[in-house]
Amino acid sequence: MDNIIIYGSKYGSARRYAEKLSQMTNIAAVNYKDAPSLSGQDIIVYIGAIYAGGVTGLTKTLRGLVLRESQKLIIATVGLADPNIAENEINIKQSLRAQLPAALFEKAEIFNLRGSIDYAKLSFLHRIVMALMYRTLKKLPREKWSPENQALIETYGKQVDFVDFDTLAPIVSSVASRSDCR
Repeated sequence: MDNIIIYGSKYGSARRYAEKLSQMTNIAAVNYKDAPSLSGQDIIVYIGAIYAGGVTGLTKTLRGLVLRESQKLIIATVGLADPNIAENEINIKQSLRAQLPAALFEKAEIFNLRGSIDYAKLSFLHRIVMALMYRTLKKLPREKWSPENQALIETYGKQVDFVDFDTLAPIVSSVASRSDCR
């Protein structure tokens, strides 16, 4: 069985999850920029960071993919917003729906994981974007903040790490149900 874990990471959280999942399942993890053809893969796991409403590398990686009946696609997003809050989960799914062809979205198993941020390590452009978002949100009354906006405001300028490898357990179970992983 050919299985693969592909990740799209800007600052490391998605890569960390992919590497840990690789250890847990004995499936190779590769950066989306180095991913091989997916047509011969039985299980495709894509772990990608959420930035500006999109998942890093997802569109490029899955472009032209038509899942065979025997193939399984698992997508795990990684972001700061708590995916256990219903509004955040809805926003993530809407973003994925906009990024994926309907056939892939409907067949994919979707998981949402929490990531990390270290403002000191952000690129200059990302620091500017985050500063603009922060200033704009701070002008709004608190009752108009979405849970995602509140998370941005609470973490702004800080180093926070919500990575929790225990949240990979459902993905490991899903992979194991279709392969002979450890």
